[in-house]
Amino acid sequence: GYQGNRDGQRSGGYQGNRDGQRSGGYQGGRDGQRGGRDGRGGLNIPKPSFDSPVVQKPQNNKQNKNNYKNDKYSKIDHEEEMHSKGRGGKNVKSAVQPPQKKEAKVEEIKTITIPEVITIKELADKMKLQPSVIVKKLFLQGKVVTINQEVDYEQAEEIAMEFDVLCEKEVKVDVIEELLKEEEEDEKDMVTRPPVVCVMGHVDHGKTSLLDAIRQTNVTAKEAGGITQHIGAYMVEINGQKITFLDTPGHEAFTAMRMRGAKSTDIAILVVAADDGVMPQTIEAINHAKAAGVEIIVAINKIDKPSANIEKVKQELIEYELVPEDWGGSTIFVPVSAHTKEGIKELLEMILLTAEVKELKANPNRNARGLVIEAELDKGKGPVATVLVQKGTLHVGDPIAAGACYGRVRAMMDDKGRRVKEAGPSTPVEILGLNDVPNAGEVFVQPENEKEARSFAETFISESKNKLIEDTKMKLSLDDLFSQIKAGNVKELPLIVKADVQGSVEAVKQSLMKLSNEEVVVKVIHGGVGAINESDVSLAAASNAIIIGFNVRPDATAKSIAEREKVDVRLYRVIYQAIEDVEAAMKGMLDPIYEEQVIGHAVVRQTFKASGVGTIAGSYVLDGKFQRGCKARITRDGEQIFDGPLASLKRFKDDVKEVASGYECGLVFEKFNDLQEDDMIEAYAMVEVPR
Repeated sequence: GYQGNRDGQRSGGYQGNRDGQRSGGYQGGRDGQRGGRDGRGGLNIPKPSFDSPVVQKPQNNKQNKNNYKNDKYSKIDHEEEMHSKGRGGKNVKSAVQPPQKKEAKVEEIKTITIPEVITIKELADKMKLQPSVIVKKLFLQGKVVTINQEVDYEQAEEIAMEFDVLCEKEVKVDVIEELLKEEEEDEKDMVTRPPVVCVMGHVDHGKTSLLDAIRQTNVTAKEAGGITQHIGAYMVEINGQKITFLDTPGHEAFTAMRMRGAKSTDIAILVVAADDGVMPQTIEAINHAKAAGVEIIVAINKIDKPSANIEKVKQELIEYELVPEDWGGSTIFVPVSAHTKEGIKELLEMILLTAEVKELKANPNRNARGLVIEAELDKGKGPVATVLVQKGTLHVGDPIAAGACYGRVRAMMDDKGRRVKEAGPSTPVEILGLNDVPNAGEVFVQPENEKEARSFAETFISESKNKLIEDTKMKLSLDDLFSQIKAGNVKELPLIVKADVQGSVEAVKQSLMKLSNEEVVVKVIHGGVGAINESDVSLAAASNAIIIGFNVRPDATAKSIAEREKVDVRLYRVIYQAIEDVEAAMKGMLDPIYEEQVIGHAVVRQTFKASGVGTIAGSYVLDGKFQRGCKARITRDGEQIFDGPLASLKRFKDDVKEVASGYECGLVFEKFNDLQEDDMIEAYAMVEVPR
């Protein structure tokens, strides 16, 4: 009938024609145009069939457009991608590429070198792409990134592969290490050099007195007055052979220096008191010496004491693989007494013997290099550094660079305070002429000329800066993690450390950092040599830090600024005191611990109901007192039925602060009304417990 006819008509007649028209004519054009407007070519958008409900049309389109979009992305090469920005529906043709062009593309595979971590932007620059292209590509894979986001090497490699770019890992060159690199020495230029010895051991076991004893036995009378302390090193002569002693300060805090001390030495003398045995720092010293690969000679001191027990000390040291020779081991043990000078000569002979076995050699005829042992700012002389020449010979007038400092050797003093013209291997000297105070433990070199010395120092400075920036980058991410774990409530104790010599700065820094615990982080934001000046104080004021001065004082301006800005400046002579004080300060910063303290008991005599208030317990205070704002526990027949704050405390109609024993009062509890006569009420307060 009509229906059928209409159907027929549809396929053939006008309707059919319209369909045709749509694909070809105006309508078709519009479709194409519409595609253009959406920014996708109307390429394979299906013609909607009229039997299907019209609603589907947009859905279909969307899906197909998306399919097409993905299709398009996989087809187009990334070079094409860059031009594709302004592409509308007009030149849709370029999406379908002639195949031979694609073949030619694959040939040129680029290779880039990238570091461990790289930002998307840097990666794009290296691949010569717009960063947005990478962002877009990752976005389509469901990864949302920003151009400043860092990706690690593996991720970067994956991204690059998508664009047919290969990656290589960048080999990191440590510029500072390159600067300090050494060429191999020729064996025939080498000459025997004196051994460098450091004295280690537990505090109070007699390191200093042993050193004094050694110096006294080998110092002729006329020189006795000329010894200058604080050069931190001296030479001793025995049987015509020299030994250099490094006197790095004791105490575990000087670990930093001692570690450097141990690295710079050939032999470590471990001083153990015969009456005291092995102590924590003794063990620490052993570990440092072992880590540095230094030969250990054990000096058992204080053998003149009645309580001395040499065998016990030997027994204890076996545990640390120091087995005496008379027990079949290889470690030399020398019983000495700094007090009576007994055994000192034997000790020195043993040092020479050990040195002979080790065949210590160095080439004196070359540019000098060695270590800075100690450095300070002298009021009259400027920066003074004690250096230990390890190779070559240092002369007055030589250019020199140590870390970030450079200069020319203006004058040299030996350990006896005499002016000297040159210093060979294993010789400690004090030098003047650097432009700044170098760090203790820094390597010093002698460049060809002053210009080179300067560029060495500048490279060192810029490299250290970069290193610092990298470290802070690393630290920041760690800290973020930490603060997220702690939800931002980690407390910091920022400190500024100033000391008279660089070695002490390092030491104080190290031992203060060790004090950090889970709740408080000790941060040394600045450490330096010399008096406390106004820049230190302003830094402290800005970062809310405490200044710790070690053997130094603040100058007048610094003092007044500190008073004005309320900056806490603490001055110490002994390292232990500084540590103890900081520890105490940290305990104050820790969250206080609260403890319950029972303050009174009462019994309920009668209950009243009051509208808007709830139940009021008319009570009689049996002992102690009830205070406003205290907490209370209510027990009935020995069972606790409520524990919580007291809402109000009244006598008759008035609110009162406290009610003493023997008086009656009205009590109201927060959110609790189930009170009965004869309930017992215990009042308690939370009291802070000092740590």
